[in-house]
Amino acid sequence: MMTGFGAIPPDSDLSQHARELLRIHDAVIAGGRPPRRPRALVARSWQRVMRIGLDPDGDNSRVAMPAGELEARRCRSPLALVIDELRLALSSVAEASQFLMVVCDADGVVLWREGAAKVRRNADRLGFAEGARWTEQMVGTNAIGTALAEAAPVQLFSAEHFEQTQHPWYCTAVPIHDPRTGDLIGVVDVSGPALTLHPAITALVEGAARLAEERLWRLHQRHLRRLRQVAEPVVSAVSGPLLVVDDHGWVAHHSGIAERDRIEVPRPDRVLAVPGMGLCLPERIADGWLVRPTRERGSVSVSAHLDLAGRMLELRSSGEPWRTTVTARHAQILALLADAGRDGRTAAQISSAIFGDAEHVVTVRAELSRLRRVVGALVTSNPYRIADGATLSVLR
Repeated sequence: MMTGFGAIPPDSDLSQHARELLRIHDAVIAGGRPPRRPRALVARSWQRVMRIGLDPDGDNSRVAMPAGELEARRCRSPLALVIDELRLALSSVAEASQFLMVVCDADGVVLWREGAAKVRRNADRLGFAEGARWTEQMVGTNAIGTALAEAAPVQLFSAEHFEQTQHPWYCTAVPIHDPRTGDLIGVVDVSGPALTLHPAITALVEGAARLAEERLWRLHQRHLRRLRQVAEPVVSAVSGPLLVVDDHGWVAHHSGIAERDRIEVPRPDRVLAVPGMGLCLPERIADGWLVRPTRERGSVSVSAHLDLAGRMLELRSSGEPWRTTVTARHAQILALLADAGRDGRTAAQISSAIFGDAEHVVTVRAELSRLRRVVGALVTSNPYRIADGATLSVLR
């Protein structure tokens, strides 16, 4: 049994395993019956790629973008804030371990590539270069493109790649999410000669991705501290319960209300439902928002009703309704949390309920972050549950 998202069973003979994968690959591509089924993740990717019509025997598109456009992408990417952390975690051992560290944005464009000189030269011949787009649509099944398509960590070995030119390689890719929004902002990948794959590579790459996300979170906390300081003169002149939040709904300051970490993303033309405060109108202050009740009152509960068929969520406080539609995945998660009651569910439990296994924790956390941009304080974390002061009923 393989650990995590690794491609190689423990104690495998890499050469023999590569030969077995080649027989599977050739049989599937030819439309025949393989000696055994490819991994489910690989099978899904091959099906997507074959529907596109890419050639497994040829060199599909490898055109790198101009240097100026690449530099502009680097400057715009949040990954520029954490590239030093990724270099520290991976590049320092890349030469000795004969691999490349590759960092891509959410479009699959290679922004940075560093590592062993010999492996870089081999990658150049493959078109695996800075400025190239390594999505499934462009180059077939590969860890970077498949991690983007699956929104999950991916390791591929040898003939699990769709193109034959990539069979001499292994690649291990882990998505990086913006911890403020849950948005996938890129992928960190380690690639090298297939027969040099070490079992520890998955943990190494996953650790680097988490290090990058932790750095982004620390920068976010620093921003909240600055917002709290800037808002202090305004807050000191206001009475009654209030929150100061950033543009993503993260709470920088609270007064007259129990501490909470996040509310719905504020908009100037829409009320917010906040347990303990009821319906609130956000007011812009500096680069954040002041959130106060539409009329002052004591602690106010919020009730929510979810219609699963129409994916319509209605929130009500003191008789005042507010409605929004949610995605099918978010409706599914809300129903799970409603069923869980006050005990809530962990990310692993939600992953098992939705995907049938606990290996999609990263995806679940990203989805919960996006959900909380919509429903805000209705859902709280650690574990994920319906917040105190709120109720959720579900029409199935």
